[in-house]
Amino acid sequence: MAENTLLSKLEGLQHKFDEISTLITDPSVIADMKRFVKLNKEYRDLERVLNAKNKYETILAHLAEAKDILANEQDAEMREMAKAEIDELEPQIAPMEEEIKLLLIPADPEDGKNIVMEIRGGTGGDEAALFAGDLYRMYIKYCENKGWKTAVSSFTEGSAGGFKEIIFTVTGENVYGTLKYESGVHRVQRVPATETQGRVHTSAASVAVLPEADEFDVVINEGEIKWDTFRSGGAGGQNVNKVESGVRLRYNWKNPNTGVVEEILIECTETRDQPKNKERALSRLRTFIYDKEHQKYIDDIASRRKTMVSTGDRSAKIRTYNYPQGRITDHRIGYTIYNLSAFMDGEIQGVIDQLTIAENAERLKESEL
Repeated sequence: MAENTLLSKLEGLQHKFDEISTLITDPSVIADMKRFVKLNKEYRDLERVLNAKNKYETILAHLAEAKDILANEQDAEMREMAKAEIDELEPQIAPMEEEIKLLLIPADPEDGKNIVMEIRGGTGGDEAALFAGDLYRMYIKYCENKGWKTAVSSFTEGSAGGFKEIIFTVTGENVYGTLKYESGVHRVQRVPATETQGRVHTSAASVAVLPEADEFDVVINEGEIKWDTFRSGGAGGQNVNKVESGVRLRYNWKNPNTGVVEEILIECTETRDQPKNKERALSRLRTFIYDKEHQKYIDDIASRRKTMVSTGDRSAKIRTYNYPQGRITDHRIGYTIYNLSAFMDGEIQGVIDQLTIAENAERLKESEL
């Protein structure tokens, strides 16, 4: 019965898939970039569901055939083969049903986007800046392992090392869908290098993971942007110091949620090429506005979910890094592991997997599948 219920939910998807397949080859649709991108995403999502559906139906058909042989066949060898096939196929049914249920739940439309990640030292002074630097290195190593590209947009170094603030972009496949769980306050407990009594101090750094906005996600009146240029910082004598490659933009934006006009200030010294820096500063402006305009959507999700796994609540303490015990605890799901050294070297996939499982469990509850 459960199998029929699930399959009934999949009825009509093939027709919809065929319809979208035709639409994305239509010149008028291709000319409408916003619609074209949306349909392409819907096409890929439906393709995954239909592939899973076909595999599921094949397993069910083979299982039914094997059960029929076992019930009606007299030949001992045929019965033994049918029994072996049943033993092989039956354990595949439940995982396939779970996979299909998750595929049927509408994905976060932002999951496939690239991101802008902002890490800022919080309470704890120099130690907080050092910890922000440690988090930055952790994420960079993780991104390298995933084959993602990263590029620093701007940073302010701490007086004792690390960063008071560092902003960088990450480009790759399903980046936001993977790293959105990292938004929030990260707390560290360890003995600072400057501590003479050997006492453990608690410091914090905040991480914000923002989905990067595409050009058609946000409307910006580029004629109202005020641009300044300046010489980038860096080692003396380099070209980066000799030309005004750094850019600064100012833009007055009316927040649709509050009605208040806010001045947005963005600097970019990412490259030695001023036009490229302008392009990247503009991209950050789009992302900033996109993030602000979608905060209500994120807050609505937060109000419905108990796990706070991907709510975007950046004031929530999400994780503690305890160096004396070599322990990491994620407070949202009560998950603790004791591999701090490897974790800080970018091996964070295990925790992300656990957060994904918790998130999916919440989504399944909401969907009533």
